[in-house]
Amino acid sequence: MFNVLLATVGLVAIVVAALSGRLRRLPLSEPLLGLLLGIVLGPAVTGLLPLEPLTAHDPLLEEATRILLGITVMAVALRYPFSDARSRLRPVLLLLAVAMPAMALITAGLSGWIMGLGLGAAALLGAALCPTDPVLASNVVTGAAAEEEVPARTRQLLSLESGANDGLALPLVLIAIAIAGPLSGGSAAVEMLWQVAGAIAIGAGMGWLGGRAIRVGEAHGAAESGPKLLFTAVLAMAVLGVSGLVHVDGILAVFVSGLAFGAVSTGKERRDDVSIDEAVNRFLVLPLFTGFGAMLPWQTWGELGWRVWVFAGAVLLLRRVPVLLLLRRPLSLGWADAAYLGWFGPIGVSALFYLMVEAERWGSDARILAAGALAVAVSTVVHGLTGSPGRVAYRWATAEALPAERG
Repeated sequence: MFNVLLATVGLVAIVVAALSGRLRRLPLSEPLLGLLLGIVLGPAVTGLLPLEPLTAHDPLLEEATRILLGITVMAVALRYPFSDARSRLRPVLLLLAVAMPAMALITAGLSGWIMGLGLGAAALLGAALCPTDPVLASNVVTGAAAEEEVPARTRQLLSLESGANDGLALPLVLIAIAIAGPLSGGSAAVEMLWQVAGAIAIGAGMGWLGGRAIRVGEAHGAAESGPKLLFTAVLAMAVLGVSGLVHVDGILAVFVSGLAFGAVSTGKERRDDVSIDEAVNRFLVLPLFTGFGAMLPWQTWGELGWRVWVFAGAVLLLRRVPVLLLLRRPLSLGWADAAYLGWFGPIGVSALFYLMVEAERWGSDARILAAGALAVAVSTVVHGLTGSPGRVAYRWATAEALPAERG
């Protein structure tokens, strides 16, 4: 089974690498290709990958999503100069403090109204699906096509929000677990404080040390080009490991470490590092989404009936778009900017990660996992298909403003 996965994903990765420039201009994405491949190889079609459906906690899926998120948020943190990231602080904080909790509440409300989930289960589903996924979002903010068609400010806001809220969704998840029952309010508050404060401290410290180490190594001729190109990917793994040992928010710690590394390192180092991190990220996506496609819980979806499909569609339409349109003025966005940022706030790897965290901490609920998996699958398909047309439509809608804002 594992050899089938390696062979198939490897061959698809070769095609993706050879045609990567053209694929970015087509209504396709690596996650969508992986998902479709997994469905074909999975029990629903050929059975070549007979993975168990996603109806319970899966430790391997949790670790795979954690590692992919770590590498992805490192790439996001390094994607733009530190001065640019700092200049976007106010709108990003607004998105984190207002938009993300609002998305969690809307999703929880939809799950209770449409699927009839109780308060605890609805809160868990809302918290898991609220973060904007940086893996799926990268398809509309990176590459030559995105740089040509999407203003720099819009790309930066979506990137930085998706990187930061992946880690900062954990407090909402802990609140949801407290509502569901296994965690008291006081314990949740103490854990939130430790997880967030510890992540910021570890991330800032390790990122600063990493940046200084690479600069000292270069100054003394000790850093060779090969190892240096993989430095930030290795740094991301180290931060994840240390965070896991002391039980703090590893995803947030990696994002902070990337910002700290970017603040210390030179522009050339940052450009080299981010290109490698984004390449690693793009090719790690294929096996993860192939496995996810083979694990889709078709039988549970059938048992839940039409409600779970209506829920997934409603979440895609109502979870984020209305919130961004309402925040248009505070965020200093035009209508087209708000609509673009509202639509391209996909649900993906981060949702799978938090679904697994909740299943481990609270216990597995097939309804929550099935509804969450369907939301991820639908988002992968819809955002994968609309990425290229959406960029083109956005370019037309902002044709006059784009030349002044491109960067």
